[in-house]
Amino acid sequence: MSSDFAIRASGIAKCFQTYSRPAHRLVQALYKQRKRLYQEFWALKGIDIVVERGESLGIVGKNGSGKSTFLQLIAGTLTPTTGTIDINGRISAILELGAGFNPEFTGVENARLNSAILGMGHAEIDARMPDIIAFSELGDFISRPVKTYSSGMYVRLAFSIAINLEPDILIIDEALAVGDVKFQRKCFRKLEQLRNQGVTILFVTHATDSVVAMCDRALFLDGGEVKSLGEPKHVVNHYLESIFFSDLPAGRPSEADHGDAGLASGSLVLDKDRDTCRRRATYNESEFRWGDRSARVIDYLFLGARGEEISTGCEQGELLKLRVAVYFDQPVSSIIYGFTIKTIGGSTVFGSNSELKGVRPAEKSGNEFAIIEFDFAAHLVPGEYFISIGVVSREEAGPETVLDRRYDLLHLKIHDERRDAFGVAAVDLELSEESVGSAPL
Repeated sequence: MSSDFAIRASGIAKCFQTYSRPAHRLVQALYKQRKRLYQEFWALKGIDIVVERGESLGIVGKNGSGKSTFLQLIAGTLTPTTGTIDINGRISAILELGAGFNPEFTGVENARLNSAILGMGHAEIDARMPDIIAFSELGDFISRPVKTYSSGMYVRLAFSIAINLEPDILIIDEALAVGDVKFQRKCFRKLEQLRNQGVTILFVTHATDSVVAMCDRALFLDGGEVKSLGEPKHVVNHYLESIFFSDLPAGRPSEADHGDAGLASGSLVLDKDRDTCRRRATYNESEFRWGDRSARVIDYLFLGARGEEISTGCEQGELLKLRVAVYFDQPVSSIIYGFTIKTIGGSTVFGSNSELKGVRPAEKSGNEFAIIEFDFAAHLVPGEYFISIGVVSREEAGPETVLDRRYDLLHLKIHDERRDAFGVAAVDLELSEESVGSAPL
């Protein structure tokens, strides 16, 4: 690991003392070590991590896993119980909504206060204020007390201050989940600009697609401990697996592999003891799988416009059919079948499911098969994509139970010799120009 780091945390842990009654806190202060009236809660336990300069680190985890505590320790608003944290550069942080703001001060006054806390002089603050005000788009509210602000306005002000202080390290704790969509998009554009300028970014979010798309690495915290640290896509999969727990090892199909015996081209294999998906030409060996397996995706057929099984890819805009065989081992009701297309980087291109499409699958009594068909047009820019298939059950107003979710199950390659576009979606753009002469002098 390079010595040119932005953040270095060595063995950091944080313990909070919790009291069953408020009075116990006073008694504890008086008697100190002679009595122990508190319980210890270790929010973080021995975290070791080095974040390089210019690196973007996404942090994921369930509520209460220690994410916010970790960011507060980095930002310096909390001190660790044990361990050390070395910071190399100026930090700007957006932590709890409204944290660091005086509710009686106006937006401008809070911007000046935050800038002064970071050590800026009056001249530098004056120079930055127009950019802060312009980016926030708060209008006349910038001169009103922040206690009159909505949550979206808090975010506008906090983000505007944070990014315009030219930080070396920017910390964001779930703040961008609040506010209108247009401002969120503006913020993400600014974050991309800061990344390109070499700013180190740490952010906590439940939006896993953002972690995959924006981050160089990801950190998964659970129970105050590091469960996974590394390539964002793999870390996010580990996090999702922890939410939808599977008794079977993730990514490891449980069915026996009998080779190609009985694998006929153009036909689904309905064998509850086999995972024939793995014998298809478009199968992705690096798929990620989890679920309780009361239902199992056991085979699929990926067919082109002429009904042929796809093995090497398809043409842009081609009409495709994906036939999927599912075996139900147990009785299942309220079934939902899901379909998602993602880029190599893990960003979602398209997703839908039977519930959204208004299709109500029949209840299953157990020991029976179902065949699901997904028909779609490959309106995608030439490139490599992956298709995920899922089967879940969700009773009305209840949480979903993941039966079998196979992320990146099959590989989709789009061919097109034209190469006249970039991005993801192929929208059949036509471009023309009309010359209308010179303007009068």
